[in-house]
Amino acid sequence: MVNMWTKLRKITFWILIYQLILQENAVSSEETPGCDSIVRPTNGSLYLPVKPRGSSTSLSLALTICAIILVFIVLVANGFNLIRKYIYEDKDNLDTDFDAGGRVSSGLTATTIVSQWTWAATLLQSSAVAANNGISGPFWYAAGATIPLLMFATLSVQMKTRAPGAKTFLQVIQARFGSRPHLVFCFFALLTNVIVTAMLMLGGCAVLTTLVQGLSLELAAVTLVTVIGACTFIGGLGATFYMSYFNTTIVFVVMFIFLIKVYHEGEGDQERNPLGSIERVYDLVSCSEGPEGNHARSYLTFLSSDSIMFGIINIVGNFGTVFVDQSYWQSSVAAKPREGMWGFLAAGLVWFSIPFTFATTMGMGYIALGTYYGEPLLSNAEVSAGLVPPAVAQSLMGKAGETLMVLMILMAVTSTGSAEVMAITSIIVYDLYQIHLKPFRRLTDSNCCILCGKSRGRMANRRDQCECSSMTDCIACTQDDKAISECNRTVKPNFKCKHHGNYRTYLNILRDKRDWCIVWVAMAIIPLTLLFDIIQVSLEFVYYFMGVLVGSSVFPIILSMFWARLTGKAIMYGAILGCLAGIFSWLLSASILNKEFNMSKFITNSAGNEFEISMLIANCVAIFSGAAITIIMSFVTKRHISEFETAETWEKTRDIDNPLSPWPELYIREFHITEMKLVYNRPSLEQMMTEFKKTNIIAFIVGSTTTILMIVFWPAVMTAIDIMSQSQFKQWIHLSDVWSFTAGIFIIATPLFMEIYSIVTQFKHKNARVRVHAAPEHELNNIMRSVSPQVKTNSAGQLEQFNV
Repeated sequence: MVNMWTKLRKITFWILIYQLILQENAVSSEETPGCDSIVRPTNGSLYLPVKPRGSSTSLSLALTICAIILVFIVLVANGFNLIRKYIYEDKDNLDTDFDAGGRVSSGLTATTIVSQWTWAATLLQSSAVAANNGISGPFWYAAGATIPLLMFATLSVQMKTRAPGAKTFLQVIQARFGSRPHLVFCFFALLTNVIVTAMLMLGGCAVLTTLVQGLSLELAAVTLVTVIGACTFIGGLGATFYMSYFNTTIVFVVMFIFLIKVYHEGEGDQERNPLGSIERVYDLVSCSEGPEGNHARSYLTFLSSDSIMFGIINIVGNFGTVFVDQSYWQSSVAAKPREGMWGFLAAGLVWFSIPFTFATTMGMGYIALGTYYGEPLLSNAEVSAGLVPPAVAQSLMGKAGETLMVLMILMAVTSTGSAEVMAITSIIVYDLYQIHLKPFRRLTDSNCCILCGKSRGRMANRRDQCECSSMTDCIACTQDDKAISECNRTVKPNFKCKHHGNYRTYLNILRDKRDWCIVWVAMAIIPLTLLFDIIQVSLEFVYYFMGVLVGSSVFPIILSMFWARLTGKAIMYGAILGCLAGIFSWLLSASILNKEFNMSKFITNSAGNEFEISMLIANCVAIFSGAAITIIMSFVTKRHISEFETAETWEKTRDIDNPLSPWPELYIREFHITEMKLVYNRPSLEQMMTEFKKTNIIAFIVGSTTTILMIVFWPAVMTAIDIMSQSQFKQWIHLSDVWSFTAGIFIIATPLFMEIYSIVTQFKHKNARVRVHAAPEHELNNIMRSVSPQVKTNSAGQLEQFNV
């Protein structure tokens, strides 16, 4: 009886086991067909071949696109120059070439910043991060690069307040700390421009050589440099503002086309478009196996260690490439005094939508297509090179997709490349040639007038003080300008003004140097691109490593705008030692993690080599050691500072000026302050701080609040979701749709409206001035009031104030 009971229990046990096995098989048989039913049909045991990825865009078509863009650039640049000359009546001088007259609207500033910050790497590397890490990658890329733009708005206000006459942030360092720190930071600024330019060219050339038949790397580099050089040489900085508008417009339009193609076209012919709906993309992505660092190896989760590490690296690196890149300071200088801050804040929120939406579209589309075809579209090396968007565009749209990608990359490289060339040129002209190599007059400090060498304002002796007037009030300069404008000969007459003539001649020489600098800087990009190709450095490595090289100089630059106690030795040693510490920590951590010293492993992101961990360590060490060394050395080398020394520190930076067009003239008009004739008469620092108080508060609150939301609250909310469901994924895509369409409409419509309004208003003012000369005295008041309500007349009916 016992034996029978024992046998019965064994039989029951095995029956239960068998039932469990059947249930598992039933579940797996329900899941597997679900994934099998949405992939491409098989031919025997093998998947059908992937759509051909060979380049189908002809070289002649690509060169035709480049030629059309080049002609368009020439027309836009000349159009801009005509508008500034005949409508705004800007003086044709060196400063106008670099600051566009200092009256650029917030809308045009925003679109320029968006365009400059939309590198080829923005489009390519963000999609690569999405392809590697999944749905969290685009967010961390967008958030990490948006935060520096938003925080830079506060620095922009500080520079307008404490150094309104500076054309480069390096001039502030020169005025405060002297030549040695100035040269050190010239090196870091130029290094930043070289890194950014290298990333532009690496990404742009990789895409063009992949999509265009018969296009070599050398020809691709020459073509891009030709377009960049033409835009920069003809129009200067001002033309890049107009070109940036068209570039931003094209980027958004092309991005919307891909967005609709991937998520909203509708499920039809799967051979023509395997995607087409949010549900289809979700089903394909959910059947893909993600990286080991992701929760449950899913691409649809924010619980990703690799994405979080990339986010930190991205934030640190982008602080360096914004704060140390002269092109962003240049845009701040060119903006109207109160409007620069609004431009940077708007640009940050608009730009966020580009990598967020574009990478979510192309990166998730890449993963879905890999599942559909049964194999990845690209190798790991091709993904690292940034070829994810071209592969998706080619697979979904064929030759049309390739053409759109070529156009998008050309515009991105042209706009940012022009800004970088102008930034390098401004450093060479303003900070190296004008200060160190061939100055017009060697001065003991920034308080001395460059025209006469005498002291100005607060430090001047009454018996021996500068009395030089502005060129605006100089009758001789007006006569010189008239003689030059009426002269039709190639060789123009010399300046005859005794006060300003020699300096104006010197600035004309600098303009010639500027032209040659643009040519040589643009040409130098070609060997730089070939060098990076020869040493086989990937776009991914350069992007990760930029923070190690320039991150240490971020806090010294920030403190130079805020902290009077800062010393020259502190910022020098902070930047240099921080950089060296970052490089050393990278080599040390990579050697320990890989258990060997192998540079080929250190510079490639492959499985098992802990590439991202070593980069995370190096980036954090560079930026935080630079900050710590700078702060500690400042306390050690300057233990006490009086109120007089604090005030004098900022007066030195306010002394930076061009005597031909002093900064007080612009600020007097903007703030409606009683006009002052002499160069050293200017609004006080307290008055400037009062005028900018509201702007400063807004910049700080918006920048800090958005930063906390993006790096703390938003990720914290998303980590509460283990793996996105289909409805949650759909809501996420709708969020990116709404953000990108809103940002696109704003950045396309607002700058256009503001610029047209500004041109029309300026044209009315100009016509009013012409009518004043011919109008009878009793009509003068009515004319003035029709143009500006701020005009007042005295009891005799005479004009008291007319600020146009």
